[in-house]
Amino acid sequence: MEGQHNLVPSLWLLALQWCLLLLPLTESVTVVPWKPCTDLHPVDLLSRVLPHNGEALAGVRMVQEGEFSIVATLKVPQTRVKKNEYLFAVVKEDVDQLLLGLRFSKNKVHLIYRGSMGRERLSFKRIRLADNHWHSMVLAISGHHATLTLDCGIPLELVHKQPFPSDLSTDGSRFHIGSRRKWKGLFSGLLRQLVLLPGSDATSRVCPSSKPSLVELSVPTILSNLPVKSHMNDVLLPPYETEVRVTVGSKPACTGAEQGQLWFDTLKKGLFLCDGAHWHSMLQDKDRLDYVDDYQDLYTTSETQDIELFQIPSVGMFAAMAHRATKPGSAIYRWTHGHFQLYQNISTFKAQAWKQFTIGRKMFLAVSNSVGPADGKQELSVIYRWSNKRLKFLRYQTLETHSARDWEAFHINNEAFLAVANHRTDNGNHNINSVVYKWNPGTKTFEVNQTISTSGAYDWEFFTVGPYHFLAVANAFDGISTQTDSSIYIWLGGAFQLFQTIRTFGATDWEMFQIGNRVFLAVANGHMLCERGPSLYTINSTIYELDMTTKMFLKFQDIVTYSAVDWEFFSLGDEHFLVVANSYDGSSYSLNSVIYRWQGYEGFVPVHRLPTIGCSDWEFFTSAEGSYLMYSSAKAPLSKVFKLRIH
Repeated sequence: MEGQHNLVPSLWLLALQWCLLLLPLTESVTVVPWKPCTDLHPVDLLSRVLPHNGEALAGVRMVQEGEFSIVATLKVPQTRVKKNEYLFAVVKEDVDQLLLGLRFSKNKVHLIYRGSMGRERLSFKRIRLADNHWHSMVLAISGHHATLTLDCGIPLELVHKQPFPSDLSTDGSRFHIGSRRKWKGLFSGLLRQLVLLPGSDATSRVCPSSKPSLVELSVPTILSNLPVKSHMNDVLLPPYETEVRVTVGSKPACTGAEQGQLWFDTLKKGLFLCDGAHWHSMLQDKDRLDYVDDYQDLYTTSETQDIELFQIPSVGMFAAMAHRATKPGSAIYRWTHGHFQLYQNISTFKAQAWKQFTIGRKMFLAVSNSVGPADGKQELSVIYRWSNKRLKFLRYQTLETHSARDWEAFHINNEAFLAVANHRTDNGNHNINSVVYKWNPGTKTFEVNQTISTSGAYDWEFFTVGPYHFLAVANAFDGISTQTDSSIYIWLGGAFQLFQTIRTFGATDWEMFQIGNRVFLAVANGHMLCERGPSLYTINSTIYELDMTTKMFLKFQDIVTYSAVDWEFFSLGDEHFLVVANSYDGSSYSLNSVIYRWQGYEGFVPVHRLPTIGCSDWEFFTSAEGSYLMYSSAKAPLSKVFKLRIH
């Protein structure tokens, strides 16, 4: 869009996490009581410039709470740059007073606003935009701080003496895109995106990106249909939409010729999209999570560190509980008539975790026994085998471990492996080897295949992406600090080789999941402990996404958690969820654990809060009776089952 025209958009909404009072053309400004902002969405200012049937507003009253950011994608010719050009300006019409504006010069970007002391300006230097190339710019404001990120590069930060005004009255003002309501300062380049995002720094939403100069938060439809030539690869980017034809009636063929076309099923009243091979539901009656019922209280003989759910063919579903107490040991429950009932007790010592796996037709169950430094006993973790004759698990093999926290079982090229996360030795050394065992078909036992150096290992997570196999370890403590690197390994040449390290904070769990063709890896950060200073339990846990361009896991979303010890991913219909086990906030173990729902562009958002006590694990399962979540408590002899009500 050429920017030399003085266009005034019809502005329906405006927010810098600003609550808006939209004013009729004939009425004066009225101050109303403040209300919390909810369900705020990005406001695409550029799309407001394009023709539509709305009416321009006479004014708005804005109240700021927190931060906001501005995202712009622009291209400025070298030969046409003037002294100063405006991307947008908010101008009080009757006195021609600039209230808010974003402008740039040859090597600078300026945010200008009306503050309590008069006109204020934040200037970022050495920002070169006029080079006849596309650039994406994210400007984030929060109180005294302002950051500017150009093309997903290193952000520049400014600290201003005066914070951005918390109350900015715009009565009688209008937005001007590409100008300051004057011929002087007209924008001379091309503008593809101009978005105002309330309540957050948009940098993490658009960066990193495989096309950093053309990141997208919200591009107007009329512009997104136009191909853009990128100087990075000198090719035309394809449009985001194509001509769509809707077929009504019985199910038609879905081949390459119909790819991208729609079919409306008149019987099921559903809308489906063809991907070139299969029809995928877009609008249809689906299972959706409505609310969560407290379904069963499972009173146990001890606190429980972990739950392992599994099916035994022709027998049923079971839950193995890792109990802290040695007598009567850990318990295995069977799902019978819609409830868990005690099925078998197995002798364990401070059990930390169970892992069920199969080799051929044989089913096994491995338990990690934990021995504290003062116990003075040899640590043996045990593998049990299911007996079809006796219909119970029997002791099969013992393996020496060191305060083992987790088992992970997996297959690579039809070979069976078992990895143990060794946490520490009897003398308190956390920097030790964890072990990957391999099944020997001749001796029918597990033997050491590889040792991997770990630091207070808490969890292993195995996953496969295409032809590649990965094993991620959650390192919790290096003997000095919980701020340590957790590692992701890749299977190459018959062994696991280091693929990537990620800084974590008392990491206790990795959870890999996929949504469509996107691959995610979520870490549960337990607490932040340094050599000096207090422990922090209210910290971020982080979701990473595998970037196919850089071949690395990059940060996707931070979520505040409270000494998190587990993530559990599950799906209901076409909806996807994550539930976190919050265990401790520094003063109490009675906390809400939270269910987050996938919202696509917004990431995961909280939708349900469930009261828990020292929550240590979550497991999702389904049965003929419905869908359920089950949690264990490390601080009370009580586990609970919640039923998920869907509609």
